[in-house]
Amino acid sequence: MNFKSHLKGKEVFERVANAAEKLNLKTYVVGGYVRDLILDRGEISKDIDFTCVGSGIELAKEVAAGFDFHVPLSVFKNFGTAMLKLEDWELEFVGARKESYRSESRKPIVEDGSLQEDLERRDFTINAMAISLNREDYGELLDPFEGVADIKRKIIKTPLEPSITFSDDPLRMMRAVRFAAQLDFDIEAETFFALTENASRLKIISAERIIDELNKILLVPKPSYGFKLLFASKLLHQFFPEMVALQGVDSVDDKTHKDNFYHTLQVLDNVSQMSDDLWLRWAAVLHDIAKPATKRFNSKVGWTFHGHEDKGAKMTPGIFRRLKLPMDERMKFVQKLVRLHLRPIALVKDEVTDSALRRLLFDAGDDIDSLMKLCRADVTSKNNKRVKRYLENFDKVEKKLLEVEEKDQVRNFQPPISGEEIMEIFGLSPSKIVGEIKEEIKEAILEGKIQNKPDEARELMVEIANSKGVFPVKDLPKSSSK
Repeated sequence: MNFKSHLKGKEVFERVANAAEKLNLKTYVVGGYVRDLILDRGEISKDIDFTCVGSGIELAKEVAAGFDFHVPLSVFKNFGTAMLKLEDWELEFVGARKESYRSESRKPIVEDGSLQEDLERRDFTINAMAISLNREDYGELLDPFEGVADIKRKIIKTPLEPSITFSDDPLRMMRAVRFAAQLDFDIEAETFFALTENASRLKIISAERIIDELNKILLVPKPSYGFKLLFASKLLHQFFPEMVALQGVDSVDDKTHKDNFYHTLQVLDNVSQMSDDLWLRWAAVLHDIAKPATKRFNSKVGWTFHGHEDKGAKMTPGIFRRLKLPMDERMKFVQKLVRLHLRPIALVKDEVTDSALRRLLFDAGDDIDSLMKLCRADVTSKNNKRVKRYLENFDKVEKKLLEVEEKDQVRNFQPPISGEEIMEIFGLSPSKIVGEIKEEIKEAILEGKIQNKPDEARELMVEIANSKGVFPVKDLPKSSSK
């Protein structure tokens, strides 16, 4: 690739090169920008890292001063870095450095260094390349650790001996898996062995940093590959024991069950073909998470996992909290899908009732479409005819759901009569009987005994109240029907 022509086509590189020449600083484009340029990953990132042999902060200030308008400049003296934001460009500047680490921390001791020392401290050879911005060799690629060759071989490999790289900064082990998953690369054998040898070092990394890498793995087109690497390297064991517990098959009297770890990964891949939604993918990861806790053997039917959907829903908040995932509506969405993921499967039969469909629509609300995607993804039988039959039945269920929703409008329906109205009409204070009346009206709508309309609900309300010895003290609102 002609890097010189690529650089000349962008004003930002000319400005940095001119500022560097003015300060007499050897300067280079480094890291992910160079990697992605060589990989030809389509649209090139506008986040660019520059390394100079000297002060990166002074270089950033000189670049900013070269514009005839204000350019936001952020300086991080403790790290020796500075950042410029220019429209949609984000430029980071740092002086070349070498690092050393203490065994109990991932925070490095940083010293000034050469470009060679700066590149060798980086995580992988594919990220340890630089393009010169210096006049004498402008546009020349510096590749001391054969990163281009590793890109061609589709290999993730460390510049230095891998145990040193990973022991120094254990987060790099998660990054190794993440890059392998994102790029569909292999991890070089010695590098992978070092993952397994240093896996326990991951415990000094904060949960926030780990989950950031895990979410990036979840968002790749085929996330199962990354999870298999995490499992095989024992990295997954350090922070997600509940998922590790899914692996394995028990056998009694020649009766076995499926390996729920690999089943979960297949469901995850299936979901990922349908949606980029991170939280739907998390629902796939957690949908069977309680199967180890609910596994029982019955001599007549074999292995059972009764109630794993409810148990899994109860486990979800604790897992989210420990992994530092958001404890908000996103967690509740995942929890709901885990709890409901068996419900549509139970409806895959010709005699499904409108009542059952109404209840599913009411319970799932606006998440019904995501739930149906998860349930479709959950069909992982090796029997292709069985899979085809199940998916065709899901088509029928979805058609019936649309028909029922159009007719009865029960998705997220609000009770046609409020508790306040019941109290006002019957002269009641807040009490158990008010809740009972509301609940019976809701049940009548879901069972199809009355339509989801205020007039029908009020008529039933009076019947229910009278049966409980309660009578109106105020006239009912007049009917709105003509």
